[in-house]
Amino acid sequence: MSSMLRSDGLLPRVKPLSDKRSTIVSVLDVGTSKICCLIAELIPRDPGDAVLGRTHKLKVLGLGHQRSRGVKSGVIINLEQAEQAIRQAVESAERNAGMTVDSLITNVSSGRLVSEAFSADISLGRHAVTHKDVSQVLLTGAQHALAPERSVVHSIPIGYSLDGEHGISDPHGMIGERLGVDMHVLTAENAPLRNLELCVNRAHLSVEGMVATPYAAGLATLVEDEMKMGCACIDIGGGTTTLSIFMDGSYVYSDAIAIGGSHVTMDLARGLSTRLDDAEMLKIKYGSALLGAGDDEAVIAIPPIDDAESDTPPLVSRAQLTRIIRPRVEETLEMIRDRLASSGFAEAVGKRLVLTGGASQLNGMSEVARRVLSRNVRLGRPMGIAGLPEMAKGPVFSTAVGLLIYPQMAKIENFSTPTKFNSMLATGTSGPLGRLGNWFRESF
Repeated sequence: MSSMLRSDGLLPRVKPLSDKRSTIVSVLDVGTSKICCLIAELIPRDPGDAVLGRTHKLKVLGLGHQRSRGVKSGVIINLEQAEQAIRQAVESAERNAGMTVDSLITNVSSGRLVSEAFSADISLGRHAVTHKDVSQVLLTGAQHALAPERSVVHSIPIGYSLDGEHGISDPHGMIGERLGVDMHVLTAENAPLRNLELCVNRAHLSVEGMVATPYAAGLATLVEDEMKMGCACIDIGGGTTTLSIFMDGSYVYSDAIAIGGSHVTMDLARGLSTRLDDAEMLKIKYGSALLGAGDDEAVIAIPPIDDAESDTPPLVSRAQLTRIIRPRVEETLEMIRDRLASSGFAEAVGKRLVLTGGASQLNGMSEVARRVLSRNVRLGRPMGIAGLPEMAKGPVFSTAVGLLIYPQMAKIENFSTPTKFNSMLATGTSGPLGRLGNWFRESF
């Protein structure tokens, strides 16, 4: 089975969907706390019903999920354990759907994701813009982002320009001298991508495409107005917390930190001297990021790390749990706040912020996020998906659902390698203002 990592540093693009017939799509969300497989049918909408590229309705046919093994902070650390968990999740989804899976789309949250903005420019020679011209200018921008041992995961046009006139959403058929594009390019290190693909291959499956976890989370949880006006999505998973920013309907920025809900669990296990499984149970059942009335009086029995250690389990108050949990939650949110500030998009996002992922469900998380980030915060859940079981409608499954939505967006990234390049010019942008790109300066 050949690797999807190509020598030119560009990951293969997911095949665009047909506007005429339904398509079966299989996705795999590989996380630190769970591995989830979804199989769904994508049914074409009437052309008048499509909004922001959502050209298809989604109907989930099968779901399978397993406790994650062999994965830490989105990185494969044990091939055999991760392979077994992937195999079991896929087999469960196949049984539910009554069909087998050969290839699937998977997520990427590791590999030190780097988000950059680039402007690319090509000569047209006063002929009408063709699909080949658009492909060529997109490839020019994507190639400028290439670095040793990194691959381009996404290369998304934010806006086109023709002879210096910006704000063009679709240049096909227009006439001019030079075609330009402002684009968001997301790259990742090759080694984690190779190991993720190897795990999937060992389960006798192939990877059809890879999608950045923050992109998928945003696609599943943001509404149309949020994407257009500008909004940040924070996905707090088991081992990673990711940030994605959308503006004018486009995905324009990403970042990730290797801290998540499992770090809170580890803090509890150490602070209370109990097993990790028991610490996770205590976090879910009694944990909170905020002190509540009566928490000092509410007493909880802590299972000891050794069953033979004591006949009487030690007792702690709920307030003690909160005092262990809160510093880690605040640290995570403060790091995201700093990443958002350095992105150059903090003002464009305004006061709109969506919190999702399994750890976002911790009691008091939204309130602490409002205080630390000084923004309006809502909890984001997967939206507009038929056939999703009740237990899968929460923030835990946002990334998996976003992976199902992504094939509808894939066409804007699809480009073929042109045979020759004429009069190419590509320029990277840096710094907070530079990242906004020509498109943002012209449009706002």
